[in-house]
Order: sequence, then structure tokens, then C-alpha cells
Amino acid sequence: MSGDNDNVGRRFDRLPATAAERTVDGRATREEVVDYFETRFAIPAETFDEYTFWEKGSGKIWVYAGEAPSPLEIEAIGMTCLRTRQEHWKPTTDAVQRFGTHADRCVIELDREEAARFVAGEDQELEWDGDWGYLIAAHEVAGAVEPLGVGLYVHGEFRSMVPKGRQRDLER
Repeated sequence: MSGDNDNVGRRFDRLPATAAERTVDGRATREEVVDYFETRFAIPAETFDEYTFWEKGSGKIWVYAGEAPSPLEIEAIGMTCLRTRQEHWKPTTDAVQRFGTHADRCVIELDREEAARFVAGEDQELEWDGDWGYLIAAHEVAGAVEPLGVGLYVHGEFRSMVPKGRQRDLER
């Protein structure tokens, strides 16, 4: 039987607000998650005021618009938003598409051909003068820059992280 201080793969546990409230070793806190999105992508912290964050398994963070009792033994709550418990935290495609319009940093705007290659799951050589690591890939649609997903930029190469099941082959 697992206690409240254990990480249980089949159970959602609400993230503690701060490190001082952490009871599970290695578990991210709400403060750390919000700070990650604010520091990396300049998404304002208040963007997440109406959301709660949950961990299910080891490092899979979910975001939920609302409140719920903790712990929860259900299949899903809200949507996955972040992978932690690895060297570099990785935002999910869903989180980037939902919250990426608020980002002012680490957003790479792709032209039509680059965007088509990105959503097809292709890696490509691109110029980028910002930070390496996970970036929000975006493209102008109907006069507004819209987030497409997340990619990994290293050594002049932008690697698409669009999940295989969501990749699309668009006519260029």
C-alpha cells in the first residue's frame, strides 16, 4: 500500500505550492512550474491563476482549469503540460498550443514552408539567435502568430517534437 508521501503511477496528486510543502522527493511544485513557463517563455505567471497542476506517474505534469480533491485515482484530469524529472523540462504540444499565445520569449516564427515541414515532423536547419533548447514553433495565420507546437533547437537544427499521431503532411 502506498502512502501520501509516495509517487503512485495510477494516481493524480496535486503539486505542492512551494518546496516547503513538498512531501514526495523530486516532485515539482506549482511555483516551479509557473516559474518555468515565465522564465523560459515569458508567459505571465497570472496566466495560470485559475489552473491547478497535478503529477501522475514520474514527472508527467497535468494542468486543470479548476479545483479537485487530491489524491485522485482517475485516468485523466485536464491535459498534460510538462515533462519533468529529466535534465531539461519539456513542455507538451497541448500546453504550447493552449498557452503559447501568451509567450514573448523562445518563440521561433516559421514561414509557410518551414511550418509545413515542422508539422510533418521533419527536422530542419534554421537560423536562430536565441537560447538553445525547447522552443515554441509558431506561424502567422490570418494576421496572428499562432503556436504550432514545441521543437528542440540545437547546433543550428530545429527538431520537430510534434507527436507522430498529430503530424500532418500539408501541401507546401
